[in-house]
Amino acid sequence: MIIEFVGANAETAEKSVAALMSSWGYQPEPAPSAEPANDPDTKVVDPISVTALVVSIPSAMLAVADIADRIRKRRRASELIERAQQLGAQQVAVRLVCEDRSVDLATLTPDQLLDLIADEPSAT
Repeated sequence: MIIEFVGANAETAEKSVAALMSSWGYQPEPAPSAEPANDPDTKVVDPISVTALVVSIPSAMLAVADIADRIRKRRRASELIERAQQLGAQQVAVRLVCEDRSVDLATLTPDQLLDLIADEPSAT
């Protein structure tokens, strides 16, 4: 992470943040100073930025996959809850049995159902 301090009290702010980082167990390192390009038409590619972009791509893809999976599971949970509500109209109670409790499925939201399922240890 790069933190830049600009202003009249930049040195004081830098020392304050450095003390905070030290209390977390991190030692701040000064960023290498970059020399500005002499030609205004010259475009410079920052290798650190490119590296950060390349490293962040897999995590972004994983996040998108997780969101897509959550959307798919949420639809299924919604359908299951809707079915439980229909069965409730026919005097049939549908309950989700967890390790420590039992919950009426028709009263849950899809997100609550997914959270309950996620909290349960996997059956192996």
